[in-house]
Amino acid sequence: MTRRSLRAAYLAVVVTLLAMPAMAMASAEKFDPSLEFKTAPYGPELKIGPIDLSINKAVVYLLITTAIICIGGLLSVRRLSATPGKMQTIVETIYEFADEQIHKPAIPSHGPRIGVPKWFPYLATLFLFIAINNLISFIPLPMGHETGTFPGGLPDLGLYAATANINVTLTLTIFTFIATHVVGVKTHGPGGYLKTWVPDAPGAVKPFVAGIEVLSQLLRLVSLSVRLFANLLAGHLLIIMAGGFAVLVGSLLGALGIPFALFFYVFEWVLVAGLQAFIFALLSGVYIGYAMEAPH
Repeated sequence: MTRRSLRAAYLAVVVTLLAMPAMAMASAEKFDPSLEFKTAPYGPELKIGPIDLSINKAVVYLLITTAIICIGGLLSVRRLSATPGKMQTIVETIYEFADEQIHKPAIPSHGPRIGVPKWFPYLATLFLFIAINNLISFIPLPMGHETGTFPGGLPDLGLYAATANINVTLTLTIFTFIATHVVGVKTHGPGGYLKTWVPDAPGAVKPFVAGIEVLSQLLRLVSLSVRLFANLLAGHLLIIMAGGFAVLVGSLLGALGIPFALFFYVFEWVLVAGLQAFIFALLSGVYIGYAMEAPH
């Protein structure tokens, strides 16, 4: 089989996989892409007061991501050598990228308040966890809300991103939010840290500046969580809607939706998935590093 035929076969498989979630939804009376993002519990609900500990679609994707990171890490460290193989090369590239592009530019590396290297594990884990979560979200898995394509009641293939769930992104943001203020208090002391929120200014202006700083601290919860959530949710909706257009309309006109679905798929997978993980981890590092800095 030639390379051209392999590429054609691969393209056909990708198109089929992309169309299957939309085909499953198109069989229903009403085409509603938002149904792919419902997180109904698998099995009985498990609640402790207001806390829902049930296993749902988002939890499964988070567990898959955790398993990939843990297994990949264990396999890579078992075969370390002076002449790295493919796995070791990938791990070293990720390590170097996280260190040079996220950790060192954000965290103070000199002066009395050095944050390097203590915050590298957190920032690197954050970047890797979000990146893998985003990447696997574009792989069709049997997690759809419809059944009937596969025997045994197995769910249909579907696209889903745990990071398109605001609860997941908000939780990751809260970790960074807490870490930022803990390191600020630890570095400057409670009173000293509060003073860093109010730069030198005339006495009458200081309350307004302090209010703006408090508001900016709270808005970090929104900016970090919503940016990641909205980008992944919008990307998946575009892919599903473009594929659904092709299935619902049919004929030659409907076929026009397939190139758009492929474009959005490649764009989101190649660019957005990694970029959003990078931005989230970098901004987390910037916030933590800023809390270590002396007041200006």
